[in-house]
Amino acid sequence: MQAMIAAVLAAALSLAPSAGAAPWPDGYVQRLQALARLQALNAELLSHDSATAVLQSFCDRHGPRPGVKIAAKVQAGPPKPASVEQRKALGASPTTRLRYRRVALTCGDLVLSRADNWYRPDRLTRRMNELLEQTDTPFGRVVADLGYHRRTLAVQLLTDPLPPGWEDQPPQANATPFTPPAEILQHSAVLLDAHGRPFSLVVETYTDGLLLMTPPEPAT
Repeated sequence: MQAMIAAVLAAALSLAPSAGAAPWPDGYVQRLQALARLQALNAELLSHDSATAVLQSFCDRHGPRPGVKIAAKVQAGPPKPASVEQRKALGASPTTRLRYRRVALTCGDLVLSRADNWYRPDRLTRRMNELLEQTDTPFGRVVADLGYHRRTLAVQLLTDPLPPGWEDQPPQANATPFTPPAEILQHSAVLLDAHGRPFSLVVETYTDGLLLMTPPEPAT
């Protein structure tokens, strides 16, 4: 994935206008920036075990003010039953008890992702289960003591700021403003404890807030 980001940047540099040439159209620059951020975010998620930690780093860099912590706002609604495939990934039989938790992960007032989480309470401690049932603490923080690692099951890019072959086209061909859809990226993953036992399956859907957020202006 790092190679993909490097390729994006290399292609952008190869198209940089020479001295005296017309500047790049704003819409094209915007699309390049969106593509680079999307690919960088995807690479970070694939190389870390905690999606919450990745979003916290993003919030630290681009959030409304220093020190804002990622919050998990539990979403009300009926639980979604786990599919046969999801139960299999969790090593759960048809009668194994699973709990379902849906949260919106926010940086200040901005929603960065929404996560559907099916987890096995029998593989968590009593205190962990209490925190998940009674608080809005992000799942990754609650289960940190399990020494877990993440195995990605699927990745889907839900937007494409630049079309295939864009690097061989003139900037004017992709100069229209880019408006990202509400959902830009989706990851499915299973979390395994230090003994290799699966205890959680998450489907994380990342929002356009990750592309629209910009660092605050420095104080003057």
